[in-house]
Amino acid sequence: MLGRFWARLPALSRPVLGSQATGRMEWRRRYPGAERKKFYQNVSISQGEGGAFEINLDRRKLKTPQGNLFTVPNEALAIAVATEWDSQRDTLQFFTMHLTTLCNTALDNPTQRTKEQLIRAALKYLDTDTVCYRVEEPPGLVELQRNEWDPVIKWIENRYNIEIGTSTNILGPSIPKESKQIFEQHLSSYNFWALVGLEYVIHQLKSVVLSLNLVDRNLNVEKAVLLSRLEEQYQIEFWGNVEWAHDYELYELRSRTAAGTLFVHLCSESSTVKHKLLQD
Repeated sequence: MLGRFWARLPALSRPVLGSQATGRMEWRRRYPGAERKKFYQNVSISQGEGGAFEINLDRRKLKTPQGNLFTVPNEALAIAVATEWDSQRDTLQFFTMHLTTLCNTALDNPTQRTKEQLIRAALKYLDTDTVCYRVEEPPGLVELQRNEWDPVIKWIENRYNIEIGTSTNILGPSIPKESKQIFEQHLSSYNFWALVGLEYVIHQLKSVVLSLNLVDRNLNVEKAVLLSRLEEQYQIEFWGNVEWAHDYELYELRSRTAAGTLFVHLCSESSTVKHKLLQD
């Protein structure tokens, strides 16, 4: 079952397992203690009381960092999380397990945030949204931003009947209050778990506009990540790449963004994605 689900996932939503030795060394330097020797052989899921799904490592039930029973609201998400654990080799690389991390955040809620606080935190990115800040030079980057960013802004404005705009001022664009209210109403339609995932995606891309384009399927992961790094990519093409570092950071960003987007879909109230992922 886990194998069939894993094969159906887009490649970018699978965790980066650190196959590059340099990448593993970098992660170990940044996050000491982020690895642990594997202590189980088999991974399975089961449905517990109340209909929630649990993850079993051999005969032990998975727990959250705060010691709570690890439960998820539906089978598709349970399979996705179990696949993360099943894909680990001799060493557990927790930094690759983005879905598990998001579930832990939703379950433990370590900062005790409410749904309203999650929405406010997500909408704060509107005032500093990546695609709304524009440069005045060099001309090549000005044109690139206009050609690549204007269409995603226009798509959002048309979809939600709002106005966003752009600015070259360091203070950013002045987004109308009505637009922010419409965004707030839209985010309120998500449940708490989905909001945890959406805020995670917004944090990765530093953009509400790109994140909603992605979650609403107007952009794929590769394009959304590319647009979030447009200026950096322009500089790389002008000055050249730095050995392995830029590529590794790009792949990691894609992996996190894909996992967050998948989490939003699996936690949403719609069963369409769940059914598609589970069907034979």
